[in-house]
Amino acid sequence: MKEVYTLIKEQFENIGIVFRISQYEDKAEYQSHYLGLVWEYLYPLIQIGIYWLVFGIGLKHGNSTHGIDYLPWMVIGITPWFFMNRASLDASKSIYQRVGMVSKMKFPVSILPTIKIVSNLSSFWTMLVFSILVGFLYGVHPSIYWLQAIYYFICMIAWMLAFGIFNSTISVLVRDWRILLQSLMRMLFYMSGVLFNFETNSFPAPFVHILQLNPFFYVVSGFRDSMLGTAWFWQKPTLNIVFWGMVLFFLLVGSHLHYKFRSRFVDLI
Repeated sequence: MKEVYTLIKEQFENIGIVFRISQYEDKAEYQSHYLGLVWEYLYPLIQIGIYWLVFGIGLKHGNSTHGIDYLPWMVIGITPWFFMNRASLDASKSIYQRVGMVSKMKFPVSILPTIKIVSNLSSFWTMLVFSILVGFLYGVHPSIYWLQAIYYFICMIAWMLAFGIFNSTISVLVRDWRILLQSLMRMLFYMSGVLFNFETNSFPAPFVHILQLNPFFYVVSGFRDSMLGTAWFWQKPTLNIVFWGMVLFFLLVGSHLHYKFRSRFVDLI
């Protein structure tokens, strides 16, 4: 727990540096493109259009999910997924790519995954506004449940921090981990209830219960519960315990490995 405390302390002590570098990276990544930062928002919108045509129109023939039209249901769920997917992959290679820079500057290596997480928040907010607008068009109106989205946002950031510090460290120790993680995220995309609802009689109950233990599903379904007003988080005590247990597990293991090998990162790379 001491290592977890040190990790969190370093994040808060360097929060200013985190935001400044994340803003710089956002501008630097697309500065050579004609559309610049527009691609940050255009790409996910194109993806949403493709998924809606294939899954919403093609496979589901425009049918609703839980009485909600497919497009708002899908967009509300895919918004946190786009953020978590990209933040996970970016954070996993953050130390590998930037450890040389940190060795010449006075800030801890542990904030590198956090910088990647924060830099992806700008597109998340834009996508969230877009999902709300789509919801309005399909009759989804604000309710008291929307306040619950704050809780699930905290859950999302906590999970990204724990998962990020773990993956960024393992990626330095095991070179093949980043490739394996990319394949894992592709698989989790379909196992997190982003495009279709597996909580139906079409799937065996034991299989559904296993899929519900996925932290990504917890966040995706949580945002849907909040924005669509279907359930409160305290109505899922088992899933709450499992989710925060996994956050704590990855935080403990990730911070332990990080501080154990941090002094050797430059040599390992």
